[in-house]
Amino acid sequence: MTLDFNLNKMAVAMGIKVLNINELSNAVKPVLLPGEEMTVRVVHEGKEKSQGVGYLPDGTMIVVEGAKDFVGADVMAKVSRVIQTNAGKMVFCGMVKS
Repeated sequence: MTLDFNLNKMAVAMGIKVLNINELSNAVKPVLLPGEEMTVRVVHEGKEKSQGVGYLPDGTMIVVEGAKDFVGADVMAKVSRVIQTNAGKMVFCGMVKS
């Protein structure tokens, strides 16, 4: 069992079975699909002028279009796309009109 990427690769090359904690963590994260709705706590403004940003409990960043003015509040958001990056997963949403 390891968190070390290089140690994991070396062990696999040597035929040693390894459990990579990062891979396990990614495997059990919830899957979000376009069209799903969720409540997001907006914690700060995003890079673009109308965006608000929140996070899931697992650290996944949620970018909500139109939520800039709702920092500190919970908003209903609808997933539009999910992007996997080297730094982790980013979920882009639009606000749901109530």
